Amino acid sequence: MKRPTFNEINITPLTDIFLVLLIIMMVIAPMLDQQGLKLAIPEYVEQTQNNQNDESKILTIVVDENNKYFIDDVEIPVNNLANEIKTRSKTLTDGLMIEVQGNSTHGSVVKLMDVARNSGVTAISITEI
Repeated sequence: MKRPTFNEINITPLTDIFLVLLIIMMVIAPMLDQQGLKLAIPEYVEQTQNNQNDESKILTIVVDENNKYFIDDVEIPVNNLANEIKTRSKTLTDGLMIEVQGNSTHGSVVKLMDVARNSGVTAISITEI
């Protein structure tokens, strides 16, 4: 007696795999929605004689190779950085310019940005010197 042939493909295991993948994607997707840094890229503005004579209202902080912070060539300790930024940003209202020397670490720059944001500075620019 001849057995009947089975001509259909069983897709149940394939469906199970797709459902597991869907659940994994649904769990991971909210973790991928991280807010990044919003950086404004400065435009190149040609300096003229009139612009050079104007008083700059930008607070400039230098991060050197040893990850130390300097304002007007005076070293600012990390624990006084927030107070110094709050005090100086009252008169220098146009924002913060972070000048980074080439060998300083990324962490020291991010720490300075966090302190500045917590101190109320909304406009932050970064440049390498």
